[in-house]
Amino acid sequence: MTPLPDSICYLNGVYTPLNEAKISVLDRGFIFGDGVYDVAPVYGQRLFRFDEHMARLARGLAKIRIRNPLTREEWLERCRHLVAATKEKTGADDQLVYIQVSRGVALRDHVMPADIEPTVFMMANPMKPATPEQRHAGVACVTARDFRWERGDIKSTSLLGNVLARQISADHGAVETIMFRDGWLTEAAASNVWIAHEGALLGPPKSEHLLEGIRYDLLRELCEDVGIACNLRPISEADVRAADEVMLSSATKEILPVTRIDGEPVGHGALRGKPGPVYARLHEAYQRAKTQQSI
Repeated sequence: MTPLPDSICYLNGVYTPLNEAKISVLDRGFIFGDGVYDVAPVYGQRLFRFDEHMARLARGLAKIRIRNPLTREEWLERCRHLVAATKEKTGADDQLVYIQVSRGVALRDHVMPADIEPTVFMMANPMKPATPEQRHAGVACVTARDFRWERGDIKSTSLLGNVLARQISADHGAVETIMFRDGWLTEAAASNVWIAHEGALLGPPKSEHLLEGIRYDLLRELCEDVGIACNLRPISEADVRAADEVMLSSATKEILPVTRIDGEPVGHGALRGKPGPVYARLHEAYQRAKTQQSI
């Protein structure tokens, strides 16, 4: 077993070494996975699209009827404290801040208990970005039926379905598992999925079956900035397999080209099996946004 690091985390009002942090075995996050989380990227010790992450966290809390335990300013102060502590400990300027809120501690009962204090846990870790080779050559994905629950729009800590989905790709030496529900694209195990068709970026519409990644609105903004048409519409499995380009987006991947799906090259002609021009323009625009949208 790899020993836990002694980096600083935040738990219920106290900053403490991660390897010393403890919660009750009756915490509903542990017993039921009854909570939500978010992960905010940090570039140059500055939080990227912080308010968008806080808005999504607040939406998730509201959907499962947990009160938001902190104000925006309190969340920001705690995030910055962890970023500074992680910088001092590791030297990392680029990090990921993980935030988790569970319903709290109560005797085990499926019914939501009233008036208990939410458990708040936060930590920051050095970011592990996509490698230059992955950006140059693209990555491989596999596909699977989307067998998860119906509320993919909630960023729940109950992630067993996503864990099983991601393991499918790990077992095949791939980076992600792209999922389809009744023949229609939803998302990947830990990423949103996009395709390019005739120079336009296409993504599945927002629904209860997929998480609205922070990059959803960001990529639409970047498309507008660089003159790429962007549309959200139902995307079939056949659309994905026939796409000019396929891309993943997430906090760690940013935007990443997919060049093989189930062992077959993506794309057509000279660009078959290679990252395409829509990806290249969006990746460049994304790098500019990182310097402009961080606090």
